[in-house]
Order: sequence, then C-alpha cells, then structure tokens
Amino acid sequence: MDARQISWLFFGFSGRIGRAPYFLASLLLVLLQMFPVYQFSISPEESSASRFWAMLFWVFYFLFLWSHVALGAKRLHDMGKSGGYALLVPLFVALAIVILSLFPGEPGANQYGERANAPKEGGTGRE
Repeated sequence: MDARQISWLFFGFSGRIGRAPYFLASLLLVLLQMFPVYQFSISPEESSASRFWAMLFWVFYFLFLWSHVALGAKRLHDMGKSGGYALLVPLFVALAIVILSLFPGEPGANQYGERANAPKEGGTGRE
C-alpha cells in the first residue's frame, strides 16, 4: 500500500471500502488515539510532559475525527448509502464501528464506485 492509498483510506471521501478494511482502519485509529491518553495518565500532574500529551491528544482527536468520518462515508458508500450519514459517526464511534463492520456492502458496482477498497474512478474525492 503506497502513501496515496493510505491518504485516500484515512482522509478521502470518494469510493468504497469493505468491512474488514473499515474495521482494521478504525481499530488502528482508536489504538493510536489511546497512546497519548496513556502517556498523559503516567505523566506527573501539572508537568510539561502532561501538558504536551494533553495537547497531542487533542491534535490526534481532531485529525482522527476527520478520519473516522471519511472511513464511515466510504463504508456507507459500499452499502449504497449517502456518505452524509457519516457525520453521525463521531457521536457514536464505538457503536458505529461495530454496525458498519458487520453489515455487508452491495455486491458489484454502485453509484459510489466500481468496487470496494478503492477510490471512485474520476471522482472529486468529496462524494
């Protein structure tokens, strides 16, 4: 997987992704977001280290919020649904990850792409 594919997977909104890539990418995001939380929890209170890890958590939080919405949109596209519903994903991340990982996508091509796990051909990246 090259950098362009990784960028599309975590930040792009076009195309579709299947259940397994969605689940694994979401799990990776959750685990990466927990690292600053862990570091913050073992840092002495009111130290520069605790401030650093708290700040890094919020940077990761907003970056990963975007990624969760992008992953959710592509997963919804695979199910033949509008990616706009992905805006609800951040409200219910854990529940959304389970639900979107379990329901199968549409077989074959649909309006969001020819196949799962690839950006839409000729798309703007904003569908």
